[in-house]
Amino acid sequence: MTFLMRPIGRRTVVGGIAAATLAAPAIVKAQGTYPNKTVRYINPFPAGGATDMLSRMFCAKMTELTGQQWIVENKGGSGGNVGMDALAQATPDGYTLGLGGIASHAISPTLYAKLPFNARTDFTFVSTIWQLPNMLVVNLDLPVKTVPELIELLRKNPGKYSYGSAGSGTTLHLSGELFKIMAKVDMIHVPYRGGGPAMQDLLAGQIHMIFDNIPGALAQARPGKVRALGVTSEKRTPVVPDVPAIAETLPGFDISSWTTLTGPAKLPPDITARLSELSKKALESEDLKAKFFEQAAIAVWRTPADTLAYRDAEEARLAPIIKASGARVD
Repeated sequence: MTFLMRPIGRRTVVGGIAAATLAAPAIVKAQGTYPNKTVRYINPFPAGGATDMLSRMFCAKMTELTGQQWIVENKGGSGGNVGMDALAQATPDGYTLGLGGIASHAISPTLYAKLPFNARTDFTFVSTIWQLPNMLVVNLDLPVKTVPELIELLRKNPGKYSYGSAGSGTTLHLSGELFKIMAKVDMIHVPYRGGGPAMQDLLAGQIHMIFDNIPGALAQARPGKVRALGVTSEKRTPVVPDVPAIAETLPGFDISSWTTLTGPAKLPPDITARLSELSKKALESEDLKAKFFEQAAIAVWRTPADTLAYRDAEEARLAPIIKASGARVD
């Protein structure tokens, strides 16, 4: 399969209402006073991964727009919950922000028996930042070239084939569980400590398929070491437009990683409005969109209200999938 890279257009994926709906007086007030010193940005995942690279790109742009340094602090652990716990306890003055998202704010409330924070009420959601679909890739020895062929093979051989993931409760795991539910197939889940080890076992033939983040999957699919069958977003992604969306076979299939610019609860309205305005400028800038695109991510801006509503909808949508998978962290 030849992988095409479609040039980025001048339109950006955005959600919700325009920034003009934010309270103008609040924005004017905040512009003269915030920020006037370094902003600490907590990335709740380790350095070196996709979230780290994308976070640093975003913070570099925010530094450019504000004239103040935005410093990324990596604080990984417990699927992002360690870093988000630190953020929840920070002073709500706009100088400690962080990277929220699907793991800590939509999956963890159902996956974990107990969290040190309330994923909804202990935070202020400023905007979404990016979305990153996963990709279904299979071992070259698996005799299938399309999603329909894979479904047919799995239905004929229940419990015979396995799929790997970066760990229980990750979007890679939930992609597989949603596939099982919607395709009505039975396959074995093999969790790993990260997508890298899962990919290595796929290449070695120890497992048959994985749902991986697009950058990792493409690194092996482009040279023909694995076969790409589909992406997990609702529609084809412009990053690899020749790879079908799984939803073309299973209508309604949709799981993508997404992130948010997040602050502690009770962030002042004028600072929230100012951050929303700055985020919109950053995420609609052609240079940041291009840098995100190189990492297979799509810039997405939403208003604070729409970001919170999106988080609520995602938690409700993913909860039954997590429960059906049996994944639980006590």
